[in-house]
Amino acid sequence: MKSRFCRHRSLAVVIVVTFLFATGYAANHEDVRVDGARLNATMGHMKTFGGNAEGGSDRIAFTDHNRIALNYLSGLMADAGMEVHTDFAGNLVGRRPGTDDSLPPLLAGSHIDTVPNGGHYDGIVGVMSAIEVARTLSDQDIELRHALEIAVWTNEEGGKTGSRSMDGSVAASEMDLPSLGEKNLGEGIRFLGGDPDRLAENVRDAGSIAGYVEMHIEQGAILDRERIQIGVVDGIVGIKRWYITVHGFTNHAGTTPMDQRQDALYAASQFVTAVRHIVMDEPGRQVATVGKIEAHPGAPNVIPGRVEASLEIRDLSMDKVDLLFGRIENAAHAIGDDTGTTFDFRHYYTSPAASSDPRISGLVEDSANRLGLSNMHMPSGAGHDAQSFKDIAPLGMIFVPSRDGISHAPSEFTAPEDITNGANVLLHTLIGMDSAL
Repeated sequence: MKSRFCRHRSLAVVIVVTFLFATGYAANHEDVRVDGARLNATMGHMKTFGGNAEGGSDRIAFTDHNRIALNYLSGLMADAGMEVHTDFAGNLVGRRPGTDDSLPPLLAGSHIDTVPNGGHYDGIVGVMSAIEVARTLSDQDIELRHALEIAVWTNEEGGKTGSRSMDGSVAASEMDLPSLGEKNLGEGIRFLGGDPDRLAENVRDAGSIAGYVEMHIEQGAILDRERIQIGVVDGIVGIKRWYITVHGFTNHAGTTPMDQRQDALYAASQFVTAVRHIVMDEPGRQVATVGKIEAHPGAPNVIPGRVEASLEIRDLSMDKVDLLFGRIENAAHAIGDDTGTTFDFRHYYTSPAASSDPRISGLVEDSANRLGLSNMHMPSGAGHDAQSFKDIAPLGMIFVPSRDGISHAPSEFTAPEDITNGANVLLHTLIGMDSAL
């Protein structure tokens, strides 16, 4: 299976490269590069919006820091010759006209909101690089057939509200939910200039976007550890989560013999070990996590009679997620039989996997190769705004290294040269998409 996938991927790259040569792309634009110094200067300026004493960022969605930063970005977009507006979800959108009005636009973007005391690169790298691409196209007088839209998505860290408004999955009831800041979602969207009562008008139909590409830091350590400059993202993993209750029997810790206990925590500990072995025994890059475990009644002299826990499984294939869950569930029931306990599972969350379009992945790989940048194919283990476009447009993602794999923390860091490399790959990928899509 793996070798057949590699052959298909290589064939996609060959087809794309051949097409680009035929259309004159290589001859016309191969030497074009972004202004790396200018790009990293704007990255540095973004740190001033929400920077805190700990060295992190508090540019949480729907705050003053968030809104002031968006005003700054609006000015950069306008300077690049883009038409700028805020849509009904509070997304900031810049549009650069194309030469063929009959074609749907190309779309690039990411987010600038952070978690509390977060880093200065997650999302921001993709936004600043996309704007730099628009500035470079303007500087070089490069006209694309498609219009180019650049979006700064609202509230990514609080549930991808802005990008999900594009696929119609934001429910009206969500407007009353709290954000990571002081406002609820509806209040926050109005604060940024949107209109939560008109979110339905944000929905994009399938085919209304020619293609979507997002550059992002990896938020993991693979590229940094392997000293690879560019990650070609094959897809964004799907996620399923369950609440788990282990039922045992509460009893006295001093008077109940070990062989007569129905210890829910003991059973849960075996469950954690079983999850790890089951997932590691299956070939692939799937992951599973028991991230929460709480014993009741929680006293040192009482045998736990109930344990509340969580289970999360991630993979590019939802079928594999279901396969692994089936094995884990069977193992849990076997543990229950051995320990005199029972396991109840309640599924409560699904985020479907989103596969990258082979044409866009091929363009990312080819662009990196032409720029002399080392690259590798990999999945995204984290969720991203790009997932919202899986049923709307062909999508792709570009990863750049995260030092030591750290993210959502003040020590999050991506080197300036890596940001410039990623922006150049984004530039050439978009130019290629303009010809190929």
